[in-house]
Amino acid sequence: MQAFGAPVLAARIRCAPEDFRVEELDGFEPSGDGEHLLLTIEKRSMNTAYVAGELARWAGVPEVAVGYAGLKDRHAVTVQRFSVQLPGREPPPLETLEREGLRVLAQARHKRKLPRGALAGNRFVLVLRGVEGDRDAIGARLQEVAARGVPNAFGGQRFGHEGGNIAKALAMFGGKRVGREQRSMLLSAARSALFNQVLAARVAEGSWDCGLDGEVWALEGSRSVFGPEPMSGEIAARLEAFDIHPSGPLWGRGGLRSAGACQALELDATADPVSLRLREGLERAGLEQERRALRLRPQDLAWRWLDADVLELGFALPSGCYATAVLGQLGTIGDVAASPAATPGATPASEAP
Repeated sequence: MQAFGAPVLAARIRCAPEDFRVEELDGFEPSGDGEHLLLTIEKRSMNTAYVAGELARWAGVPEVAVGYAGLKDRHAVTVQRFSVQLPGREPPPLETLEREGLRVLAQARHKRKLPRGALAGNRFVLVLRGVEGDRDAIGARLQEVAARGVPNAFGGQRFGHEGGNIAKALAMFGGKRVGREQRSMLLSAARSALFNQVLAARVAEGSWDCGLDGEVWALEGSRSVFGPEPMSGEIAARLEAFDIHPSGPLWGRGGLRSAGACQALELDATADPVSLRLREGLERAGLEQERRALRLRPQDLAWRWLDADVLELGFALPSGCYATAVLGQLGTIGDVAASPAATPGATPASEAP
């Protein structure tokens, strides 16, 4: 899904966990009191579910008493918050929780369990190694990304190991019984696949960052949308200022909100037999039609060369957006950590943006 022409580099990512650093941007301040203990934890080579289980064992509570806002990659160094419900009692000493690869950076009391999605976004510091490509061309591409943003694609981790979640979603829609948590994951994968197909069609025709006839506009930093509304001087100014973005469908029941050429493209991009089965399954599942911005602008994008072939990138993204959407606009980046390794909480694929 190249929006800016031919790739400008080839490189490797995640040669070591320290090459992929992610820090949650908190969505709220702790209340300062309450029966939930908020812990800001730095973890290395551990996935989120594994740490949640360790917290439950440390506190002597069921895992359902532990909350977290989002899943974070195992093959990384990540900072994220967890909540542990401790009604009427103090927690065990923190030093009995900490170990190599896991340390507590902050603690506070809060009135409620930390729910999924309760974060403003994520800040990334990524190191690319073995970089091949012209340094001036790479710099020019990064400047273009900073100025125009990138297609807001769902990352490959949404689709499971080797994209297997789509086949599992089709089996579920065909009648195979799955658990509640897996059902939610497969519905999200099906929606994401259809969105990416629409986005790819918009990229191919060059309309991913501008409006079509019948466009529905998404507000920056919000799930709110408006339209369809035709292009005007005001809309053009808001689009240029990144206050609004074109949007694509997150499939569900009911008609598409878009109209005209925009709706025609969305239907045509999802008219192949597999997509039609995914659309039908999502509609039967009862999900409502929603929209997602087609364009994403990394915040505070910066880069520096650490060595002749080592490039460090830093940027922040809103919740629900993927670092791979940025990296993919640079070129071919091999993920050294794509294969599972024998480390705590091992999983076949990375878990989150």
